[in-house]
Amino acid sequence: MKSNVGEATKSFAPHDPWLEQIQKTGHERLRTQDPELCSCIEQEGERQASHLVMVASSSVVDPSVLACMATPFVNVTAEGYPGRRYHAGCHEVDRVEQLAIDRARQAFGAQYANVQSHSATTANYTVLSGLLRPGDRVLGMDLSQGGHLTHGSKAAYAGQYFDAHGYGLRADGTIDYDGVARQARELSPRMIICGATAHPRAIDFARFRQIGDEVGALVLADISHVAGLVIAGLHPSPIDHAHITTTCMHKQLFGPRGGLILMGRDAHTSRPGEKRTLAQELDRAVFPFSQGAPIVNSIAAKARALALSMTPAFRLTAERIVSDAKALARELLELGYQVVSGGTDNHIVLVDLRGCAVSGLVAERALEECHIVVNKNAIPGDPRPTGVTSGIRLGTNTMAYRGLGRPEMAACARLIDRVLRGLTVRDDRSYELPVALRDEVRASVHALAERFPIPGYPVGATS
Repeated sequence: MKSNVGEATKSFAPHDPWLEQIQKTGHERLRTQDPELCSCIEQEGERQASHLVMVASSSVVDPSVLACMATPFVNVTAEGYPGRRYHAGCHEVDRVEQLAIDRARQAFGAQYANVQSHSATTANYTVLSGLLRPGDRVLGMDLSQGGHLTHGSKAAYAGQYFDAHGYGLRADGTIDYDGVARQARELSPRMIICGATAHPRAIDFARFRQIGDEVGALVLADISHVAGLVIAGLHPSPIDHAHITTTCMHKQLFGPRGGLILMGRDAHTSRPGEKRTLAQELDRAVFPFSQGAPIVNSIAAKARALALSMTPAFRLTAERIVSDAKALARELLELGYQVVSGGTDNHIVLVDLRGCAVSGLVAERALEECHIVVNKNAIPGDPRPTGVTSGIRLGTNTMAYRGLGRPEMAACARLIDRVLRGLTVRDDRSYELPVALRDEVRASVHALAERFPIPGYPVGATS
């Protein structure tokens, strides 16, 4: 039998743009063999291009990050760590994962990085389950005050497998650090979690570490919503304050869905009674305790996004994220809306809609009809259920990435106001929106989207 090894080697020679070829082949096969699925993908791209996406928990990624996801690394099983795999064929995997580790450490000024977590949720649960035992006491921001499910909500694993307690905010919408300290002294938690999913103000990580040290608690900082600002030096860093820091890649690092676990000065210390360092404990907590093989193509995309996070362009985007959010909050306040805490220090603007008798659910649906994408969100002390809420959460990550500045954010606030004032509310779940108003706002949205296309993406249809 004639061997085709030579032909295969020639077709994948280093000088050939074979990655482009294989991705092109994939696209062509998808288009011809599965047009229905292909249409869904293309329509989603056009939706993102033509809508104003102001969802705080998302961003967009550079085309080079997208390209990393569609690589043959998806074919590799690679349990273990660089140089310590349980499978053969991992030479290039090791190089890519080490790149991601080195870049994560450099970007955050960390001494330790684990890049294998599938998400920030799995990173948080890895830390909790790897360092604590079922029933251990945890103190985290209450979900109703702006915390996250993984910080101790009774609806989630963290709140059901651990003795979870929540702290909250002062009347001005800022974290009640004195209250946290009192609770910590009373409860003696094994772990204190800081970070939030709907808190617009900067977090004092040094104060949390002071409280943790006083009561002998580990401190976990979840910076998923401010990781980009931390890298850019626009938000305090927890790396050398918290014992462990976690984040996702897709919110403010403009990367793929996936998580990171980071440590600073505590990485190579050991807990009382433990022989292993915290770094060794966490490596074992990720694999083999909570995960099997990592998602290698996602790790490649993380490496690429982390490289981009250390560029001057990223710093400019981060600065725009903050200035855009401040401009958005300021304009909404001038229009008569209640903004939780009276403003923002990051990318989040949390709007209390009780004053205009519109539920968060109605606002979300009506704005999406007009191609403005936000999410309903509970406000502190919200009287409505979580599926309805009394607020909306706005974010500026994607808007800043597209290049919208302060004047455009003020214009967005006015468009939001036009929609909310122009609809007729029936109840917390239904409304009427005049077609003429919808079409007028859509036209304004599409005009902004055309002026500020997603960098590197095809300009989508705006119909």
